[in-house]
Amino acid sequence: MSFKKTFFFIISVISFVLLNSSLWAYDPNEAGVLADKTPVELEGVGVTEHLGSKLDLDIDFVDQNGVPVKLAQYFGSKPVIFSIVYYDCPSLCNLHLNGLTDALKQLKWTAGNQFDVVALSMNPRETPELAAAKMQSYIDSYGRPESAKGWHFLTGSEENIKKIADQVGFSFKWIEGSQEYSHASAAQVITASGTVSRYLHGIQFDPQTVRLALLEASEGKIGNIVDQFVLYCFQFDPTKKKYTLYAYRIMQAGGVLIVLVLAILLIPYWIRERKQIA
Repeated sequence: MSFKKTFFFIISVISFVLLNSSLWAYDPNEAGVLADKTPVELEGVGVTEHLGSKLDLDIDFVDQNGVPVKLAQYFGSKPVIFSIVYYDCPSLCNLHLNGLTDALKQLKWTAGNQFDVVALSMNPRETPELAAAKMQSYIDSYGRPESAKGWHFLTGSEENIKKIADQVGFSFKWIEGSQEYSHASAAQVITASGTVSRYLHGIQFDPQTVRLALLEASEGKIGNIVDQFVLYCFQFDPTKKKYTLYAYRIMQAGGVLIVLVLAILLIPYWIRERKQIA
């Protein structure tokens, strides 16, 4: 075959491939479908915020010592940071609890005094012994031995786990292929009366956000007057998942402060004037 014929033969083959091979075709509609499709492992998994909802505190669980308890045992006097995890989780649950513990280390308040931490395993097959070992590891990491009374790691039946998970809007599922749970990462800050007050999403938590969430959930029962003033000037921004300065509240607080300063300066003057007139 001559060089000229060989050249045109090669060009013809390349042209045929480019025009007819599906490997080179691009269907934008098909690409859109693939991009929008949720992986099977994540279908039905996530967190739906149920702010203001009241938990059923009569649900039965088992604590890390193997003792049957009701959820009500951990409520009544202080706010609670509540996390649904599982203790044999290979990754995300550890990252969640590590991040939460790191944030708590930076607070002046201590678990067991101003608030409690309650973790619940989503795996009904996990045992109190596993829960106890997990709890002790986080007490050690927290570095405040006196806080042991404020950490509680629970297990329970599948039915009761699902009940409380539904109430806080936490959806998860077992993946048979990987022998793991597919789940999100979020803690709920709950008032002493069992009302969902705030959600803390992710695996790293801003200590200021955690502090203000606890302060808000305490309904004025923890923190000093400065803490209450700071909370008054901050408002939770759901788009940023943290508390941000609220300009209107700052203006209100500034107005009150000006009135107080004027009163402090003018009252002695008025008193002297009245004495001189008398």
